[in-house]
Amino acid sequence: MDIKRLKEERKKWMTWKNIAPLREVLEQLEDVACKVTYGDVVTISGDLDDKKIYDTAKMFMPWRKGPFQIGKTFIDSEWKSNIKYNLLRPHFDLKNKRVADIGCNNGYYMFRMLEDEPTLLVGFDPSPLYKTQFDFINHFVKSDIVYELLGVEHLEFYDEKFDTIFCLGVLYHRSDPVAMLKSLYKGLDKKGEVILDTFYIDGEEEMALCPKSSYSKIPNIYFVPTIKALKNWCLRAGFNDFEVLETSVTDADEQRKTEWIEGQSLEDFLDSKDSSRTVEGYPAPQRVYVRLIKDKK
Repeated sequence: MDIKRLKEERKKWMTWKNIAPLREVLEQLEDVACKVTYGDVVTISGDLDDKKIYDTAKMFMPWRKGPFQIGKTFIDSEWKSNIKYNLLRPHFDLKNKRVADIGCNNGYYMFRMLEDEPTLLVGFDPSPLYKTQFDFINHFVKSDIVYELLGVEHLEFYDEKFDTIFCLGVLYHRSDPVAMLKSLYKGLDKKGEVILDTFYIDGEEEMALCPKSSYSKIPNIYFVPTIKALKNWCLRAGFNDFEVLETSVTDADEQRKTEWIEGQSLEDFLDSKDSSRTVEGYPAPQRVYVRLIKDKK
């Protein structure tokens, strides 16, 4: 696969009729020196045009990941991504490492990772809108983060191998999860690690839920495994070590409807009479966070 050619082709996506006007607005932003604070909220302060920033940020909706504070504008994203990040933070050290974030969305996690001082930080996400959101934030942050309009399937052909790959909330969107795990494996350098998060169901058996048409109103959810089944997938993909880091239940504090998104959120995806079930009658979303090691030797 010619990745260089593919990247050039995907640059044309930024000229799509729904994206091009957003890029034009982005180019009109003034270059202002800013102070950036990386806490639960990625906070940007400086001599900012608050009205223009608010109007611009609104044009870039929906904001799924965050939150961000730019001057007086608080982007209260659908997901409080700081909850997941803080849960994982004790389990990794990125200093002087080459790091990739697969399905990086607008880059919230990568902006948080800057404090660890990785030598390279690359986001993969084939979404022109999320790339535009990232460029909006990075206009003020001025980081060296690389954002590629590529997917996990391109990892093995990329011109870098990574020490740590984050893949958060992607696996269940893939109809062939073992093939995706193999792509992650091939994107790692020797002794590299993957920090993975995905939905799971309770159970001691090596099995997976296969939703008929949707799961929590999400149509592209193909498999929700038990943790034992997930481990088998990872071992089949070639990983030598599988470590469960954390488990959690998604609740309305972490994911909810705000003025910065369009449409529905978690409260609409669960049974109104029984929050332990989805509207389809399946077990409500739970997440497992695991570390996968390519080669322990």
